[in-house]
Amino acid sequence: MFNISDHITLKEATRSNTAQRLNIENFPDPEIVENMRITATHIFEPLREFIGKPIFISSFYRSPKLNKAIGGSTKSQHCKGEAIDIDDIYGGATNADFFNYIKDNLEFDQLIWEFGDEPWTPGGNPAWVHASYSLGSNRMRVLQAYKDKGKTKYKII
Repeated sequence: MFNISDHITLKEATRSNTAQRLNIENFPDPEIVENMRITATHIFEPLREFIGKPIFISSFYRSPKLNKAIGGSTKSQHCKGEAIDIDDIYGGATNADFFNYIKDNLEFDQLIWEFGDEPWTPGGNPAWVHASYSLGSNRMRVLQAYKDKGKTKYKII
């Protein structure tokens, strides 16, 4: 395996417990690997440099079959290598720190505060952060994911 950026290996970017458990192949084609490189270069690496410590990637590339198995959106940017989910499990910063740094300093397509506390709550923290990047067409959409009657919904924040 090789690196798609300074701090992300392709193995790390395609790792999935669900894919392993269900024996689903989760390997991207070269065009998607290039999208992953671009996303890592514009989102992950600047954040990693700012934090100065490792950042856990909970989801990056998802094959369409894997995405369906986990109940992901049929339009998921993860399937195109354009989205990354990150989570602070190493103690370098909070998920809110990740979210705010990306929002205030980087270009992105969508940035999602995924569940957790309300964004305006003092000390509030999302359960994880979703950030996407689309070369040449970034919408700078800032959203919050929440559950409504068991379904995931999004609102602009």
